[in-house]
Amino acid sequence: MSQTLEPGSLSGKTALVTGSSRGIGADTVRYLAEAGANVVINFRNKAPRAEKLATELRSLGVEALVVGADLTDPESVQAMIDEIARTFGSLDILVLNASGGMESGMAADYALQLNRDAQVNVLESALPILDEGARVVFVTSHQAHFIRTTPTMPEYEPVALSKRAGEDALRERISDLDARGIGFVVVSGDMIEGTITATLLERANPGAISSRRESAGRLYNVSEFAAEVARGAVEPIPADNTRLVGDISSFAQE
Repeated sequence: MSQTLEPGSLSGKTALVTGSSRGIGADTVRYLAEAGANVVINFRNKAPRAEKLATELRSLGVEALVVGADLTDPESVQAMIDEIARTFGSLDILVLNASGGMESGMAADYALQLNRDAQVNVLESALPILDEGARVVFVTSHQAHFIRTTPTMPEYEPVALSKRAGEDALRERISDLDARGIGFVVVSGDMIEGTITATLLERANPGAISSRRESAGRLYNVSEFAAEVARGAVEPIPADNTRLVGDISSFAQE
């Protein structure tokens, strides 16, 4: 991966990226660490992978805390926040990256639990340790962000609706965050090559990814999109609190 943020620009800062043992979350936390931030790597069930990433990032001269937490379990989330507070005292960047809903064997309302309720709970649990000047980033997809005006494939619709519900619930807190001096930005991207979601969609709907790639012209890969998420944590916040990544010509605006 190429350097995305200015080296040393986040020295002395602390960042938590949820779901950061792999994929977009792992690359995002790596970019933040490369810029000098101490980082919290959160995972649900990939401890060895999270520890391996932490070892890599510590070689950069930053601190890396590995914390397992099920984001749908408020007690687990609070324990994570308490550990961050004990280790670092406060947080400067909170990236709400972890999401899902296409996993098999989950409860019917699991997508809503994870993509709406858990996102709000993580933010509210973290508020006491978010410093003035901190930044909260919510990671989503165009298929979810534009779901009210542009239909998506049936296999993804429950996830898209739940992620949009999560975005809406977080946006309702923008004025409170502003009053605390905390910035909020949504980073939305098209389907991302190489993600678990893309793999599951392709399995459920063969040809879905290649069709979308042809329609969009190109799709971002994991490291490219993670770079945009990392930039969303530090660059000026757009007027509508939304950073749209890649082509959106296929999506009708609200």
